[in-house]
Amino acid sequence: MTLDAKQALGRLPQGLRDELLQAYDEIVRNYRERRWKASELDAGWFCEIVFTILEGHLNGDNYANKANKPSRFNDACKKLENAPVTYSDSVRLTIPRVLVGLYDVRNRRGVGHVGGEVNANHMDATFLLHSCQWVMAELVRIFHDTDVETATALVDALVDRKLPMIWEVGEVRRLLETGLSDRDAVLLLLYSEPKGATDKRLADHLEKLPGNLRRALRRLHEERFIEFKKAGDAARISPKGEKYVEETLLPKTAS
Repeated sequence: MTLDAKQALGRLPQGLRDELLQAYDEIVRNYRERRWKASELDAGWFCEIVFTILEGHLNGDNYANKANKPSRFNDACKKLENAPVTYSDSVRLTIPRVLVGLYDVRNRRGVGHVGGEVNANHMDATFLLHSCQWVMAELVRIFHDTDVETATALVDALVDRKLPMIWEVGEVRRLLETGLSDRDAVLLLLYSEPKGATDKRLADHLEKLPGNLRRALRRLHEERFIEFKKAGDAARISPKGEKYVEETLLPKTAS
């Protein structure tokens, strides 16, 4: 990947870009920390920022300095369909319709789970998370004219994956959670470093001998939790490894 993640939205004004990245990061972080209701509330701000971006783009790239909230959000999104057809269907139609769905879930569902209803906060938050990820990938694809695969990888790299159990001391990252296996410790460290880390760097973090740690790395590679080929190469966590961290390790270490 030659394009820096934060440059992926570089055609947008810095104020809107910073707001968008902050809102998106909070949604992902709240979901990862299992704060379902917080994820729902943050999605409203995210929708308003994206609407402001689309409105400015469809107005000849004449953007507002900061996000604004239309008085009637659904109607405002509907009006974007009237933009000239020279603009893409994604900008005029698809993204606005996704925003309406996100906004409705945020406003009509989160506060309604009471009484005898089954609590659907987790289900709603999952829908919101993946919808926001899709919107972000579309924005990167459109505003930086890149392909879907690259856009998706860039969106993943946009997220600040700082974990409370990792203490950064200069160039060294220490796990404050004790008693973890080498396997789990490596996965937590790689989860917080989407670009990966070499076997030597991981060994420094964990105060292990690189040769000993490589055995754990090779086992994780065989199980497809990470990608690691040989000594000196960077190890990177796989989607399977990310799922294991999010569903097994983070709930366990947070308790």
